[in-house]
Amino acid sequence: MPKPQCIELPTGEKIPILYEERSVMAVDKPRGWMLVPVSWQNTGRNLQAALNSSIAARDFWARSRGVKSLRYLHRLDADTTGILLLAKSAGAMKPYSALFESRRMEKMYLAVVHGIAGQSEWTCNAKLAPDPKRHGLMKIDPRAGKEAETHFRVMQTVKETSLIEARPLTGRTHQIRLHLTHCGHPVVGDVLYGKDEDRPRNLGLRAVELSYRDPFTSRQVRIEAPVRGFLEEYGFALVT
Repeated sequence: MPKPQCIELPTGEKIPILYEERSVMAVDKPRGWMLVPVSWQNTGRNLQAALNSSIAARDFWARSRGVKSLRYLHRLDADTTGILLLAKSAGAMKPYSALFESRRMEKMYLAVVHGIAGQSEWTCNAKLAPDPKRHGLMKIDPRAGKEAETHFRVMQTVKETSLIEARPLTGRTHQIRLHLTHCGHPVVGDVLYGKDEDRPRNLGLRAVELSYRDPFTSRQVRIEAPVRGFLEEYGFALVT
């Protein structure tokens, strides 16, 4: 029997597998799943805990491929969808984590934002720091903040919204969302850093590409996530 091309959780929810090899697996993270330490059991939408439970239960998707563990190598916000890279062993954690830390992991997101940008491409270098007034959130802090850099490119505009390609060089918490708000174009549906009237809408942010050189084989890897559904949700045409 062939291996299923998705992770099927006991709840019946299916998480598509986008890429897999000996050391890692990349999945298309659905909206609403948090990535927090397993000890934080204050939510039923803890993806790491759900994966651990499914593997321990020897669910077919894991048993069929001999997966004994999966651990996230980077984080996506709960409401951000798209590519999430997972290590399949403790031995893979350090070399792959080093790719993210040394900026050798190239990441690309699509963001749907409010307004029409006055320039087709730009870079934001606003420094970021924890917001002492709002636990777990960040803020722009030119003095005490850590360096953060994101490159932006306008891809399409529809009415009063724009489709932006975002390439973060650093990996600060909420970096893309804060940088876009700082530039006057908050992400549609961003209730943390955007507009209150967005509350009923889904967050317009999706991780669509990861590129890196495999630390074990030196092979160049490029992982892509589907974009058609995301673009259609916000009224944009398929990018070619």
